[in-house]
Amino acid sequence: MTDIEERINFRTDLLDDSRDDEGFISQSELLSQVIPSMLDAKLVDSEDYNESYLDDKHDNLKLNAYSVSGSGERLQLFIIDENTIDETSKEDKLLVSQKADYESQFKRVDRMIKKAFKGELFNSIQDSDKAKVLASKLESVEGFTEYDVIEIFLISLTVTYSNQGKTPQPRSIHFKEEKINRVFKSAEVNDKKEVLIIKKLIDLNFLFNVMVSRGHREVLTIDFERTFNYSIEAIKAAENESFASYLCVLKADVLADLYKQYSSRLLEKNVRSFLDFRGVNKGIKETIRKEPEKFIAYNNGLTITATAVKTYEKKKKLYIESLTDFQIVNGGQTTATIYFSKKDGLDVSKVHVMTKINVAKQTNEKELEELINNISEFSNAQSRVSKVDLRSRNPQLIKIKTLSDSVLTPSGHKWFFERSKGEFSTMLRKAGNNKTRIKKEFPTERKFTKELMAKYYSAWGDEPYMVKKGGERIFRHFIEQLSPEDESKAPEINRLYYEDIISKIILFRKMEKLHGQGKKAIGQIRSAVIPYSLSVLYHYTDKSGQPFDMSKIWRQEGLEEDLGQFLYDLMYLMNDLIKQYSLSDDYGEYAKKSELWNSIKKSNEITAFMNNLNSLKVLKKYIL
Repeated sequence: MTDIEERINFRTDLLDDSRDDEGFISQSELLSQVIPSMLDAKLVDSEDYNESYLDDKHDNLKLNAYSVSGSGERLQLFIIDENTIDETSKEDKLLVSQKADYESQFKRVDRMIKKAFKGELFNSIQDSDKAKVLASKLESVEGFTEYDVIEIFLISLTVTYSNQGKTPQPRSIHFKEEKINRVFKSAEVNDKKEVLIIKKLIDLNFLFNVMVSRGHREVLTIDFERTFNYSIEAIKAAENESFASYLCVLKADVLADLYKQYSSRLLEKNVRSFLDFRGVNKGIKETIRKEPEKFIAYNNGLTITATAVKTYEKKKKLYIESLTDFQIVNGGQTTATIYFSKKDGLDVSKVHVMTKINVAKQTNEKELEELINNISEFSNAQSRVSKVDLRSRNPQLIKIKTLSDSVLTPSGHKWFFERSKGEFSTMLRKAGNNKTRIKKEFPTERKFTKELMAKYYSAWGDEPYMVKKGGERIFRHFIEQLSPEDESKAPEINRLYYEDIISKIILFRKMEKLHGQGKKAIGQIRSAVIPYSLSVLYHYTDKSGQPFDMSKIWRQEGLEEDLGQFLYDLMYLMNDLIKQYSLSDDYGEYAKKSELWNSIKKSNEITAFMNNLNSLKVLKKYIL
C-alpha cells in the first residue's frame, strides 16, 4: 500500500467516526475528532472549542468554531472544507498539489475577519447564528485589546502531494503570515495595533502523521535569523558526543516576539500544564517597570532544551542561527510576563534575560523526556512544578490498562483504554482481515483515551470550570490525584476503581446524548452545561457526605429512565443559568471561570430544583 493509499484509508475511518446519531457525517463530529490531534501536536491548548457555525454564501464567508488560547491573546478559528468530507468523492478529487486550492478556503475566513475589523460583521449576521457572539467580541474594544494573533486552521480531508519523483508523495505545505494594521475608533478609544494572521493546514498528512507517531508532538524549529532577523550571540559552555550547553543573554524583545509567534508551544508540557499565564507574575512586572537594567540580576533566567543547533562564527564570535525541538523547561512565567508587560505598554528594551540552552544530540523521545524531567526537577524554578508523571507509562495508568484488558462488563464486553496515543489505530493497521471484527468488538462508545478519562473522571467534582478548560491542565489535575507526590495518598487501582471510572464515562457520555447537538439540542453550550450539571449532582451527594451509587450505572451499563429525565431537566435549567449568571455574552469562555460556578451552585434556582419532590425521590434512590 502506498503512502497516499494509507491516508485515503485513514480518511474512511475518520469519516466513520464522524457520524451523528442518525448516521450522517457531521462537521461538528469531525471537528471533535480532529481537535485532540491538534492538541497532541501542541497547536491548541485544549480540546475545548466554541461552535460558531457561519456559512454566508452571498459574501462567501465560512467558520465552524473558535477557541481562545489559555493566555488569552490568541484567537483560533477553525474552518472545515465541506467539499472534502463527501464520502462519495473519488480519490483524484482528494489529491491536492496546488496551494491555490487551499488559499480559496482560507479567504472565506480572511474576509470574515476583515469585515469584523471594519465593524460590519455583527450587523450582517442573523441573531440566531452562533457566530453572533464572536462577531460582537471581535468588533468590541475588548476584542481589539486582547487579540494580538489570529490563527486560522483549515481542516481539509485531502492529501497534499508532490509530483516530483517517480510516484506522487505526500508533502507539507506552508502559508505566508500576514500582518494587518487594525484601527479602532469609538467614543472612548482611538487606537491602532498590528494583528498577526497565521494560517495552518490540517490535512490528512498532518492527521495521519500524528496518529502513526502515537501522539508525539510536532517538533518546533526556531530560525532566529530568518523568522525574526535576530542574531543570538552565545558562548559554548560544554560539549561531548551526546550533549552541548550554550550560555547567552536574550533581549526581552526577542522573548516577546517568540511568545507572540508560538504562544504555549514554546513550553515543555509539564510546565505548560502547571502555569496559569493569565496571572502575570507581579514581581517580574514590577522589576520591568522600575528597574529594567537590574532584571538580569534579579531573575533566575531561562533553561531551554533542543535536539539540534545551527551555529556560525562572525568576527571570532559564536552565534546561534536556529534550534530544533525548542522547549522552555524553566522560565515560562518569565517569558509570558515579558510578553504581557510589553503588550500593556511597558518598555522592555532595557530588559535582558540570562539563558542556558541544553542541546541533547542523537537522542530519542524517551531519553529527551528523561532529560527534561531531570532539568525540571533539579533546576531552581521560579514557580515550582510538582513532580507528577504525565507520561503514558505512569504505573497507575498501566494498572488501569491491565484492568481494561481483563474486566468484562455485566453484558460480557470489554472497554478499550488507549493508554498510548495511536494504540488502537496501530492495532487496526496490524490486524489485516481482523480489522472489522476488532472495530465491532470495540465501538467508539466503548473506547477512551487517558485524556478523556481525565476529563470524565474529573467532571465528578467541584471544579466544572477546570473541566471546561480541558487540555493538559485537566490531565495534570487528574494525574495529581491518581499519582500524588505522597504515595501513601494514592488510590488503590483495583476492579472497584476501574468500574467507577467506566461508570463516570458512561454517565458523561449518556448526558451528551441526552443534551443532543444541532437543532435538537437543549442549547449550544453543551461542553459547559454537562460538567456544571454533574458538579451540582456531586455537590448534593458526595460533597455532602451522601455518596452517589455509581455501581448502579455499571450494572445497568447506562442510565435508568428516572435518572435520565432528572439529568435532562437539570441540564435544561443549567443552560439557562449559565446565560443568566454569565458576565459575558461569550458563555463558553466565561464558563472557564470559577466565579460562574460560585454563583450558580449557590443560586436559588439550583436550591429549588434539587429540593423539589422529583429530585429528592431520584436522589434517595441513588444515594448509598
